[in-house]
Amino acid sequence: MLSHYCSNFMAAFLFFLVFVLAVSSSSTTAQGPPFPGYYPSSSVQSNGFTRYFRNLWGPQHQRLDDQGTLTIWLDSTSGSGFKSLHSYRSGYFGVAVKLQSGYTAGVLTSFYLSNNQYFPGNHDEIDIEFLGTTPGKPYTLQTNVFIRGSGDGNIIGREMKFHLWFDPTQNFHHYAIQWTPSDIIFLVDNVPIRRYIRRNDATFPIRPMWVYGSIWDASQWATEDGKYKADYHYQPFVSKYRDFKINGCTAEAGESCRPGSGGLSEQQYKAMEWVQRNYLVYDYCNDPKRDHTLIPEC
Repeated sequence: MLSHYCSNFMAAFLFFLVFVLAVSSSSTTAQGPPFPGYYPSSSVQSNGFTRYFRNLWGPQHQRLDDQGTLTIWLDSTSGSGFKSLHSYRSGYFGVAVKLQSGYTAGVLTSFYLSNNQYFPGNHDEIDIEFLGTTPGKPYTLQTNVFIRGSGDGNIIGREMKFHLWFDPTQNFHHYAIQWTPSDIIFLVDNVPIRRYIRRNDATFPIRPMWVYGSIWDASQWATEDGKYKADYHYQPFVSKYRDFKINGCTAEAGESCRPGSGGLSEQQYKAMEWVQRNYLVYDYCNDPKRDHTLIPEC
């Protein structure tokens, strides 16, 4: 009798333990990544759009409201883009973005560093790109690094693509690039999602770059490799930016302006590993179709 009671008790206890662990595991995923221990954006003051940027193209598709929110949109006539007043050789570059819901296939919303206007065919670039989608499917956040023209005729992209642990159409979220002489770190709400390390000058951007943002029609490749195109029955396609944060060494700054040291703490690494384990959907280093002699850092 006693042994039967003990057996039932142990079975019930084990079931309860398994249930608690399962709930705990799902709650961790639902609540987002582990605490990174450090919030880079908190050390950078938020400023208005005009403090850092000017319109580059499509001025009629760009509006700045009294609260400091910049709205840019794409329709069948044009998209829009903006560019920083200065170029930088290192720094922290961040902005809060809210994306449009519904059908946005083929539409690309971006925030990136580049010198393509000054080195055509031979430029450097560091990208955060939001690839539009179809209803019921999540947005894809694409990060990319181009070095000396590898984004032009000789295409050598270094793409890593992620889904997000939240819906980027419901609220503003902060996206950032931290570029130092030793590495490039991509962050979402202060959580590092990717670290690109400088292994040599041939695989790392070292020339000054400007900061850009834009919305445009990338139907040829943006959504499921071009399977779904921009459909202008759903126009306009709108993206909103606010809380611009830049803290970097401009190209004109002297030696007294010292860039950050880069790197990640142990807690930040754990948070990044969690994101990559749960939300990474493409890594160029693991693509068997890529010519790995062209991407020696892999």
